[in-house]
Amino acid sequence: MKRGRRIMYWVLGIIIFLILGVLIWLSIPYSPVKSEFKQLKIKQNAGLQVQNQVFTKEDIAALPQPLQRYFENCGFIGKPKMSNMKILHNDVDFILSSSMPKLKIKCMQYNSAVKPERIALIDTHLYGIPFEGIDSYQDGNGSMKGVIAKSITLFNQKGEAMNKSSLVNCLAESLLMPNIALQNFMSWEAIDVNHAKGTISYYGISASGIFTFDENGLLERFTTGDRLYVDTGGNVKQVKWSAICGDYREINGTTLPKSLQAIWHLPEGDLVYFDGHDTVVQYNAAQ
Repeated sequence: MKRGRRIMYWVLGIIIFLILGVLIWLSIPYSPVKSEFKQLKIKQNAGLQVQNQVFTKEDIAALPQPLQRYFENCGFIGKPKMSNMKILHNDVDFILSSSMPKLKIKCMQYNSAVKPERIALIDTHLYGIPFEGIDSYQDGNGSMKGVIAKSITLFNQKGEAMNKSSLVNCLAESLLMPNIALQNFMSWEAIDVNHAKGTISYYGISASGIFTFDENGLLERFTTGDRLYVDTGGNVKQVKWSAICGDYREINGTTLPKSLQAIWHLPEGDLVYFDGHDTVVQYNAAQ
């Protein structure tokens, strides 16, 4: 009888010890995911090239008229050309999949202007447990990883579908950092006064999409059929995808959107999986 109680106490002690260990692990600031993101950022920053020029009207003379109006009306002419872009998405409603609950997330993102590269860190909680994610595209390799409790990988999507989808993301975000729109891996076609087609070609693959501008020359929407939908089970299918900009404001003489949405136009209905309400764009940011 006494031996049985001792065993029970030992088991309870081990369980309590494990629970305390997990709680301490979740409460400390260190995160393997954030450490990985830091290394990705160091690698991306190592390839940055300082830009010592400003945007001129001669730079944009060959671009379709809607893009020229965008550069001029948003205040980029005369401003320094940027080497990279940091985006802080401070208030985002995010959905991993249509079968999972909506999350409130914060997201930190870095894009390079020298070549198509981008990394993003997602930080939130899933069912009260820390959930972190890394969306990266470097050296032509795209990946999206989600980790819960700092150590349990829920998904880690890689492969050709992710490579192309990541390149599409660089294209969709190109006018937020318009120096990338002038690079030789970008090409543009005029459609009409409010629409232009952009194509990005790098790492042996290409992707295209339509940019829609309003009557004031502000970017409203980017739409493409070149982004492949990959669900959390790894299944891939071709789905129309859109990114929407809005709520423009002027910061340091440049007009930029405060709200950003990303939408999958699925057969069963539109899925607004990224709905950002407080976006802050910074240029030439190393940290």
